[in-house]
Amino acid sequence: MDILYVTSEAAPFSASGGLGDVMGALPQAVKSASPDDRVSVILPYYKKKVPESLASSFKLVTEFRFKYVWRDSYAGIYSAEMGGVTYYFVDNEQYFMRDGLYGEYDDGERFAFFSTAVVEFLFKMDKLPDVIHANDWQSALTVVYLRTKYYDYKPFRSIKTVYTIHNIEYQGKYDLAILGDIFGLDDRFRPVVEYDGCINLMKGALVVADRVTTVSPNYACELRQAYFAYGLQHVINANGHKLSGIINGIDTAYFSPDRGGEIAFPYSLSDVRDGKAKNKAAMQRELGLPIRRDVPLAVMITRLARQKGVDLLTCILDELLGSDMQFVILGTGDADYEQTLAEIAGRHPDKMRALFKFDRALSKRLYASADIFLMPSRSEPCGLAQMIACSYGTIPVVRAVGGLYDTIVPYGREGANGFVFNNYNAHELLFRVKDAISLYRNPEEWGKLITGAMTTDFSWDRSAKKYLNLYRGL
Repeated sequence: MDILYVTSEAAPFSASGGLGDVMGALPQAVKSASPDDRVSVILPYYKKKVPESLASSFKLVTEFRFKYVWRDSYAGIYSAEMGGVTYYFVDNEQYFMRDGLYGEYDDGERFAFFSTAVVEFLFKMDKLPDVIHANDWQSALTVVYLRTKYYDYKPFRSIKTVYTIHNIEYQGKYDLAILGDIFGLDDRFRPVVEYDGCINLMKGALVVADRVTTVSPNYACELRQAYFAYGLQHVINANGHKLSGIINGIDTAYFSPDRGGEIAFPYSLSDVRDGKAKNKAAMQRELGLPIRRDVPLAVMITRLARQKGVDLLTCILDELLGSDMQFVILGTGDADYEQTLAEIAGRHPDKMRALFKFDRALSKRLYASADIFLMPSRSEPCGLAQMIACSYGTIPVVRAVGGLYDTIVPYGREGANGFVFNNYNAHELLFRVKDAISLYRNPEEWGKLITGAMTTDFSWDRSAKKYLNLYRGL
């Protein structure tokens, strides 16, 4: 089987968040699970973002020109091999020589060009893929184009398509006036992408793809509801027969407490108590907090946004810090949240630090140092942080939503690895964190919970096999 992933980002070449992490890990896991299959990934060549150490190994595969709407456009295709997976990079400096991956005024045009270039590249391949797996709105047009304006080319009809929703909040919405000039679709195909009075690229992919997946089973159920679907619930329900949820995994080798590097004192399950205590003391010293082994250190590593439950946290943080505990939050985002958190930290100088930055190395040290991890999300398609926390023996306190529901088993049940609250309510969060603080005072029970967290399998292996079964079923 020949599988081609289409994505707007993939680690380690270019990544801005969860999509890049997934597209960096899933193809590798699929290749590892099925070595005889050919696995490849195609993404834009962001020349300002790809590290030179990686770009130096790229090889030019082909160059071609094609008609993109009314323009005569250039695309270069570069390739690199990593872990048995072939990565292709679509080069066009007009569209991809930018300082960032997204947020440009012409994003619709950029990713319409990218999707067109992907399909045009298929004509140059020695063998067509059996399955094309597109991801989020940026590559939705790849699937749409195969089933609309390129459908007359009969060999493409045998290609099966999978489309994954990583975050339904971002759908690729544009004015219908640019259907032809930017997206290259004539009025025959308008019904495919039209929804709620505008172009909706995600809707188009949902309708025409052979299978639709999202990143956790519970999120797949939630998307049928208006509260979670951001207006697409009618399309989701109409296509529910082809929708499934497959939980993401994490890189268990990278997120492992027994590896050195960023972590001051590597440890494993056999010496987790001592290892975490040493790392906590090092972190307390680094942040200027009182060095106390007897108090639990809680952390939150997040984007400072309402979706992540920061509004719940700010409601109860003063009361929570009245307990004998310490708290550190790391992240960037909404300026109002930053100001509020800074003010709360100022009121509790011996108990709290608010760090407004993105620092991957620091985040690993915090995972290794902390006892409790807070993730009170309003919505969470999958979530990776709760799984990473578990791998470090840091106990998550999460809301039962999306992938958090699928991955965290509440204390008191068999296989428990964390604490869970149900309703989006600040005091439910407060009471559950206090439950965790209380259990921390019971070393025997806390140790059992740590064991449950660190032995939960969050690897990509199971997810990769589920995707392979999906592809083979097609």
